[in-house]
This record gives sequence, structure tokens and C-alpha cells, in this order.
Amino acid sequence: MPQQKDIVKIAIQMPGAYPQLIQLDQKKPLSAVIKEICDGWNLPGPENYALQYADGVQTYITESNRLDIKNGCILRLTKAPGRCAEDLFKGIQSSDSGVRCDSLKELASVSTDVTFAQEFISRDGHLLLVKIVEDSHESAMIMMHTLTAFMELMDHGIVSWENLSTIFIKKIASFVNGKSSDAAIQQVSLDILESMVLSSYSLFLQVKNEVTMERLIAHLQVTNQLIQTKAMALLMALLQTAGDSDREEMFEFLNKKNLRQYIYKNIIHSSGQVQDEMAHYLYVLQSVTLNHLEPRMRMALDSYNQEQRDILHRLRQAAFETEPENNLSHERRRSLCAKEFKKLGFSNNSNPGQDLVRTPPGLLALDTMFYFATRYPDAYSRFVLENSSREDKHECPFARSSIQLTLILCEILRIGEPPSETGSNYHPIFFSQDRLLDEMFCVCIQLLNKTWKEMRATQEDFDKVMQVVREQITRTLASKPTSLELFKNKVNALNYSEILKLRQTERLHQEETLAPPVLELKERLKPELLELIRQQRLNRLCQGTMFRQISSRRRQDKLWYCRLSPNHKMLHYGDMEEDTDIPPIETLQKKIPVADIKGLLTGKDCPHMKENKGKQTKEVLDLAFSITYDVEDSLNFIAPSRTDFCLWTDGLSVLLGREMSSDSMRSELEILLSMEIKLRLLDLENVQIPDTAPAVPKPPSNYNFCYDFSQTEQ
Repeated sequence: MPQQKDIVKIAIQMPGAYPQLIQLDQKKPLSAVIKEICDGWNLPGPENYALQYADGVQTYITESNRLDIKNGCILRLTKAPGRCAEDLFKGIQSSDSGVRCDSLKELASVSTDVTFAQEFISRDGHLLLVKIVEDSHESAMIMMHTLTAFMELMDHGIVSWENLSTIFIKKIASFVNGKSSDAAIQQVSLDILESMVLSSYSLFLQVKNEVTMERLIAHLQVTNQLIQTKAMALLMALLQTAGDSDREEMFEFLNKKNLRQYIYKNIIHSSGQVQDEMAHYLYVLQSVTLNHLEPRMRMALDSYNQEQRDILHRLRQAAFETEPENNLSHERRRSLCAKEFKKLGFSNNSNPGQDLVRTPPGLLALDTMFYFATRYPDAYSRFVLENSSREDKHECPFARSSIQLTLILCEILRIGEPPSETGSNYHPIFFSQDRLLDEMFCVCIQLLNKTWKEMRATQEDFDKVMQVVREQITRTLASKPTSLELFKNKVNALNYSEILKLRQTERLHQEETLAPPVLELKERLKPELLELIRQQRLNRLCQGTMFRQISSRRRQDKLWYCRLSPNHKMLHYGDMEEDTDIPPIETLQKKIPVADIKGLLTGKDCPHMKENKGKQTKEVLDLAFSITYDVEDSLNFIAPSRTDFCLWTDGLSVLLGREMSSDSMRSELEILLSMEIKLRLLDLENVQIPDTAPAVPKPPSNYNFCYDFSQTEQ
């Protein structure tokens, strides 16, 4: 007798027949189960049949995935993947173009299943698709289905991209380069080329030689947002895969074409809101471009490098009007230089190059200082001379401040960090401004001097000043300024007193400064408000969230949706397509009983983070969580945002009977407590509160008192 835990109660459907309700024994071979089902409908040849899910993603049931079947699942008896592959293999070779088109359309649909893909590829079906593309005798519709089916088959990683012929690559590139190509064909062709580029450097070189950068930029100028996004994806793949010399050449070309300014004007500024996938590519472009500065950031100053030493002395000479040094003795000249380097703010005034040995920021600090001195010489001289004339204890050291500020900007702009797989936090200012780091430095070094004076700082306060400046920059960038001028205005308006006010406001939500009776009231209110937050979290889980499953094989991530059942007893989840509505709970075919959930893991403790240890950025780690069930099974998540992470981890904690612990929960609890206490402490003595709402008064006889907003203010 099979044990109860090995039995799954399911329904089996077949067109034209009454459903069968069976108890599936997970210990019995799948072939025996299919034979019994076929016998129930008097069907001969059970080897020609297979089971697949009836709802959602219609995956074939195999010995390797059969344990995913849960009680209540609805399966369908259908053609075995081998038989289906054979039929489609013959169909796409038919002499009837209608049969070929229908077969290729069905192939594009079923190729998403890995079991079918293995069967079709084992018959060299993918080579047949390659030949159709190389011959190019088919209609646009047939070609579109062919390319889509090919992309789905290759996405499983069964066949290497490097086995493709040069003729095939040239043909795919021609679809992208052609001005009159069908839009749907161009989209999938851009997809295919992106996967080629990401798969190997040799394919990168072939694609780079075949696809012109002019055409990629032209694709960014079309109104079709899908083509814009796919073109941006291919461009990012080329930049990320390129070697240093190729990347340098591509950057030079893109700068000549003013790509960033075009993106700012036609994608960011005109659309107002950028779609998630495009936002990711903008983030990647920003990251790859800024990482172009990484070699300078990692390189320490070489005291024997004459060019670097000359720049240091030009910084000194630009700040101080000195007598001609050629007439001075060696000792006198050395003494004068040391004195002026000290006024310039170097710690090691006899050998200022030692201040630039630390990496990061390395030579980037020298670059930013020299840019400021040559681009804005008046502001540079004013900074240095103003501080060199102060009392020693209140002077702001230019060089020391510049080195630390450059490091702060590198950290804020994440220079040197590889782009995250899920990142989308780009700065609009990057696309509207050339030499962003240098220009931001010029604004922020003057801000630093202003903040230093506002804080009446001394050398002992250096770290405190730098902390305030970091906060001023991060808070300003968080408001997404779209131009350098806007950034400059906002960051200067956020002076030291404003920072103190913001800190004080935030501290009021954290510190307990209430009188004992109020604290007692607060404790009495907490359980009720915590219950309110718990219900909100569970309601949010019932609404569900779309998650991304990161794929290492291609840029496009798989999307899936997860939501809690209304009775809070089952987690439903399943794959979904982008730009689709919230899927009904019935279409999410996979389920996990809440009672089976054993634990909740977050961050680096998650199984999917351990598998890619060392490859995930802190941003991804902070959004990762997993639930464990059964013995070794887990469902792994990467939240779309920190807010979703807090909502889901809180909600799952409630389901597990644990305390909520997210920062979001604590913040919301403090807000609710503050509001409730203020209401309770209102002076309502002798104030009659009506039992019903007061009547709405009659409308006024005229509206002459209203302000006419249509009139432009002078």
C-alpha cells in the first residue's frame, strides 16, 4: 500500500471525453500512470501520450518534475513530446505554405517547454529553422514564427550559440540593418543578436562587424517602444562584452552621435515615465559609462611620472602668484613649494604625491582637482585663497577635501561596481551632462566649502563635514534632478540647517521622548495598530506581486506572479508575460500550502544567493528572500523593490506566527502611533462631538470669490 503522502488527488482532461478523477501514486512510474489513464478512455498506444498542466504554462509532466504536482491540479492528456516534435518537424517541411505557417506558429508556442525542446533538437529541428532563415524564401509571417521558435529553443541552453554559421549571423544582422524590415522580425532579431553577444566574445566580434551602430541608434529613434528597448538591450550587451579597445572605440562613436543627450531628450524627458526594462538598460548604460573611469580610480600616483608631477605643480601655480622659480636656489624653491602645497591642503606638503597613493580614488582625485582649476579658475583661486587666509584651525583643506569628495562621488555613483542584474536606479542628470563626475565635483567642492563655513568647522570636524556633504548629495540625487543646474540649485538650498531639521524630524520618529502616561497609552495602542498592519500585509499578499527570475543565459528575465489565497491557506504562483494584467488566482497552477512552510530566509542565507555566492551585488542581496517547505524544497524570490521586500517578509512572518521585523513596519507603526496619540491628546473638554455628520451647506449664490487659474500670473 502506498503511503498517504505519496498520493496526489488530481483531475485528468482530454478533449471530447469526460474528465477522470484519479489518485496519482508518486511512486508508480509515469508510463504506468499514463497507461492506466489511456485504458480508462480505451485509447491504444499509451506511449504516444503524455501529461501536461491544463492551466497556465502548459509544461509537460516528467519524472523529474512530477513531484511539483499538488492536490487539486488539473492535467491534460496530450500528444507525447516526441510525437509532437515529429509531427511539427514534418509540418514545417510541407509544400503547403499554410501548413508550414501553422506548424511554425505552434512550434514557437510549445518550444518554451524544455522537454519538447530536447525532442525537437534531437531531430536536428533547430538546423531546419537555421536553413529556413539562411534561404530567406518565406513570407514575413513565416519568418517571424521561425525566428521566435528558434529563440525559444536556444534559450534552453541545449545547443551552443557558437555552432551557428556565418551566413545565419549575417542574415539575422540584415533584418536589423534593413530599413524596410518587418517590426516583429526586427524585435526577435535584436533578441537573437543580444543572446549571441552575451554568449561569447567571438560572436561579439561577428555581430559588431555586421550590425552598424548607426542602425542601432536609428532604432532608438523610432516610436515603437519595444524596438527601442531591444535596440538598447543589444547596445548594452555590446558595451558590456567589448574589450577595452573596442569599448573605447564604441564610446567615442556614441559620444560623437550625442547618444546620451538624445536618450535624455527623446526617451527620458519626452515620455515622462520610463518602462521598467528600459530603465534597467539606462541604468546599465550609466554604469558601464561611469565604470570607464575605474582604471584611473584604481591607479595610484607615480612620483616618478613627470606628467603627473607637472599637474601637481600646475595646481599649485594656478592658486598662487609666485615669483619666477627659475631664479631661486634649489633649497629656496623646495621650501616655497612645500609651503604652498601646505596652503593647498596637502597633508604631505614635501611630497604631495603621497596623498594620492590611496586607491580609490587614486588618480581620479588629481583629475577632478585639475579639471576644477582649469575649467573654473576663478572659483578655484577663490576657494584656495579664502582658506589660506583664515586662521589655521578653521581653514578648509582643498586637496584633502577634494580627495575625500572624489571618493564619496565614486561611491554614490557606484563607479567600479558591475551593473546589477535587476538594477534600474539611473540618474537622469547623467544623460543631460557630459563629464558628469567632473562637473558634479566642481559643484560639490564649492558646496563643501560653504558647508564648512556654515558648520564653523575645524580640522577635527573634517569627517563630520564630509558626512553632511555626502548626505546633501545623496538627498539631492534622490529627487532625480534632470540637469546640472537643477542639481546645483537643489544641493545648495539643502544647507546645514536644513540637514539638521531633516535629521531632527527623522529622529522624532525613532526616539522615545514622551512622558510616562503617554508611553503607557502608546503601549496600550500598539497591539491594535500592529493588528492593523498585519491585516494590511496579508491583504497585500492576497493582491500578489510580479517577480523576476534572473536568467544567466540571456538578458530577458522570466516573469512570475505569486499571491496568497483569500482564505490565507495557500500560496499560488506561476509564470506570466510582461505587460499583462494581474493574473486570476485560478491561472496560477503551482501551489504551496501555508501549513507546509517551514521557514523564511533572507539575504545571503537564501539558497539562490548561496548558489551564486560572490556574484550578486548588495542591491540584489538586500531584496532576496526564500520560503522553505518539505525537506529540501524552497521557493526563491527577488523583490522588485525594498518596499515589496518588507511587505512580503512581514506578511510571511505573520503567516508563520512570527513577529514582523521590517524597517517599513517600524516606520508605519511609529506614524500610526503618533497620529493616534495626537488625536487622543486633543483638548476636547466641553466640545460636543455630534453623533452624525453635519449637513452639507447649500451652494453659494455665486462663485466670484474663486481664483481664476486660467489667467497667467505676471
